Amino acid sequence: MIRCFEALSAPEPRLLILGSMPSVRSLELDQYYAHPRNQFWPVLSRLLKRPCPEDYAGRTDLIRSHHLALWDVVGSCRRPGSLDSDIRDPLPNDIPGFLATHPGIRGVALNGGKAFELYRRFFPELDLPVLRLPSTSPAYTLDVERKLVQWEAILPFLQE
Repeated sequence: MIRCFEALSAPEPRLLILGSMPSVRSLELDQYYAHPRNQFWPVLSRLLKRPCPEDYAGRTDLIRSHHLALWDVVGSCRRPGSLDSDIRDPLPNDIPGFLATHPGIRGVALNGGKAFELYRRFFPELDLPVLRLPSTSPAYTLDVERKLVQWEAILPFLQE
């Protein structure tokens, strides 16, 4: 069994971004989206009109300073390698509990199809707006510019 990280959150987040489960590289480095070809940090930085931080401390500050929370739908599972299609025996994180303790969250953004599928399976009762976004994983080969256009949907959730 592999386990995901603790949630990374601003004190009063407005949007919860959920992946499926961290990659092997991310788990090795104990960092969200650590694979050098994952486009999460560059996409998020461009959307927020900030330089992409090179170090992980700067990346976590980007989350905390922009009313975001970052976590994964799956708390633990079996998975050889990093592919979402290989996830077996997934057990969910306590997303309802997280939302209850962060009442300012206005919506949930799902990073990729597997995160969306698992969220819908485990949490059909949750009544928040949900954004199904293209995966930032290097395994999902959609051009970064096209991903960026779709990821712009998170911006209204971050406004005052």
